[in-house]
Amino acid sequence: MTDDPIRVGIIGVHPEKGWATMTHIPALQQLPEFRLTAISHRNAEAVQAAAQKFNVPHALTTNEALMNYPEVDVVVIAVKVPHHLDLVTRVIDAGKAVFSEWPLGMNLADAVTMRDRAKAKGVATTIGLQTRATPAFAHIRDLIRDGYVGEVLSATMIGSGITFGASMSETFAYTLDPAMGAGMQNVVFAHSIDGLLDVLGSRFETVDARYAIRRKTTRTDETGAVLPMTVPDQVVVNGTLANGVVVATHFRGGLSRGTNFHLEINGTGGDIILTSPVGYAGFGGFRLMGASGDQALQAIEIPAFYGMDHFAEGPSQGIAVAYARIASDMRQGTRLSPTFDDAVELHRLIDAIERSAGIERGRLR
Repeated sequence: MTDDPIRVGIIGVHPEKGWATMTHIPALQQLPEFRLTAISHRNAEAVQAAAQKFNVPHALTTNEALMNYPEVDVVVIAVKVPHHLDLVTRVIDAGKAVFSEWPLGMNLADAVTMRDRAKAKGVATTIGLQTRATPAFAHIRDLIRDGYVGEVLSATMIGSGITFGASMSETFAYTLDPAMGAGMQNVVFAHSIDGLLDVLGSRFETVDARYAIRRKTTRTDETGAVLPMTVPDQVVVNGTLANGVVVATHFRGGLSRGTNFHLEINGTGGDIILTSPVGYAGFGGFRLMGASGDQALQAIEIPAFYGMDHFAEGPSQGIAVAYARIASDMRQGTRLSPTFDDAVELHRLIDAIERSAGIERGRLR
């Protein structure tokens, strides 16, 4: 491939809101390897405003136009998960490389369908499991590989769901429908457990899960309307990995006045602790501490080359590192980015967790 910028098109860009606007566009703006050439939105006024705001040359009002646009090499799907199956399938059929945000599908069957179709068409795929790419997680992985904690014995993770608390934005009300596949276990927990498993270099051999709905209702921030809580706001997943590491996790809906994210990895020769003020470490603000051998617990500096040197801290940082890995894969033939194979693997884990927790057809038994 030439050294010309990789041309990116993003489906569903609004000038003021949305995951693409908050993370993908700021990430791409920091990377000379990419050029955002086209965006689409069904609202012509919105997409024109977004194109002007972000200096994007082509504002398109249909997804089909973007998928088939000649000046697009990679199509990014950063819209709500219920639309992924249709959009990803059409991008694959158009023969374009596709970068889909996680979750890939509303369920395992959807994910397998998209993975298999991409393979049959020979289309390159990337799944947005960017927790792996955040500087803190990437550094922890290397520390463990280099023996900082000795043999890993166990890992404990506590997190907050951010949503699924006392209130939530109307934008996320659709996640209260279990069939949408966008509950706490599907999104914030899944991102976090994927990052942890990547760090530990192993997968669950046995898993035991418990779900609960402790808050019976939530309310919308915009209107105060009361909605029934129909998805779990308590997710407990414990198990043993194939390499013997014991894992214990607990995610709670909303945000806590105390601990919102705490990951502790204990080994025969040391310990690592990662904390964040919000329930998802990818939002930034994390603090990394550790001790090896006879050391006392101390702050661990994250080397600049993990992305701290030239990618702005915040939600877009992990996305920026993820895009840098995509550029390496496309130009140098590396295999740094998670693909739809990885997405299916994580969907299988979530499916196994839901069956262990007593989920039948998306609902608690």
